Amino acid sequence: MSSLYSRNKDLSSRSRKSLSDSPPSSPSPSTKTFRQDRASSRSDSSGVEASSDRLAARTSTYTRRENRLASLNKTEDDSASKDYKKLYEDALAENEKLKSRLENSKQELSKIRSQLDKVTQEKEALGKRVSNMEEELKVLTELKSDNQRLNDENGALIRVISKLSK
Repeated sequence: MSSLYSRNKDLSSRSRKSLSDSPPSSPSPSTKTFRQDRASSRSDSSGVEASSDRLAARTSTYTRRENRLASLNKTEDDSASKDYKKLYEDALAENEKLKSRLENSKQELSKIRSQLDKVTQEKEALGKRVSNMEEELKVLTELKSDNQRLNDENGALIRVISKLSK
């Protein structure tokens, strides 16, 4: 129990030190007026009026504080709602830009696909032409070899005929 008492004693002495160690500040004009009001209300003869004045002062202070906080919250809410509105509008504008870019990309993609289809068709047509030409080339080589063989046979026959006619 003595340890608890010593702790409480230390805490109370600390709080006294912190209050007494702080430098005295000059009272503001509103504080001076408040002190004068309190002093005059204390000097009133009836204690009921003084306590009701104190209660009214507390209530008015409380009301002023509440009004001030409400106005701060209201401006924060207004600015927050404006920020959300601006953010929403910015997001909408960004979405529109992205939609137009997407549409342009889709159009460009369709053009490129049609070009690719044309090129593919041309490539297939060229491939067919090449294969046809290769076939013709084979036929021409066979014809040349046949022609050469026939020329050789013709020359041999001419020689045989010329020997027989002598």
